[in-house]
Amino acid sequence: MAHLRPLENHEVDQELREMFTHYENTRGFCPNSVKTMARRPNISKTFGKLNQVILYEGTVPEELKMLVALASSLASGCHYCQSHMTNLSSIYKASDEKIAAIWEFETSNLFSAAERAAIKVGLKAGTLPNDVTSEDFDELKQHFDEGQIVEIVATIALFGYLNRWNDTMATQLEAVPAQVTERAVGHTSWEVGKHD
Repeated sequence: MAHLRPLENHEVDQELREMFTHYENTRGFCPNSVKTMARRPNISKTFGKLNQVILYEGTVPEELKMLVALASSLASGCHYCQSHMTNLSSIYKASDEKIAAIWEFETSNLFSAAERAAIKVGLKAGTLPNDVTSEDFDELKQHFDEGQIVEIVATIALFGYLNRWNDTMATQLEAVPAQVTERAVGHTSWEVGKHD
């Protein structure tokens, strides 16, 4: 059970209603995390802009950013973000098989060397204490330029915020990401946990 109720469209200003509509149009729902942040409109609005810049701009493929965010969320243990990133990985063309193989990324032939390097940093950076080494960065530099490395680390950092937000708030998981997660990884030990 969520600690705070997400706000509804009639409870927010026009700019937030437009943001909620954007999420509904692109994902099929508006995240309850954003609707809960809306109690402080500038937090929600600023988060939306930061989310846009980090995940949807730059030259790192969106599919890889979503898989990196999924790996970071798996490492941190936030089931809400795991489900959301399973959904977004699927939206950005990662197959269910690839999503389900994320824990085997180092040995699975579904992942390229570049994807392996980025996902490894996502997993290591999602743990506490952070386990990323200079060798991990040397591996990243073989596949990505410095601007792309900034995009990858920004993705991980964004999900550091979201993982803490959603796990602390016990944000209720929406139907769409729950259904996609069940389809993609329901055969594993994944569960909704406190986000039911």
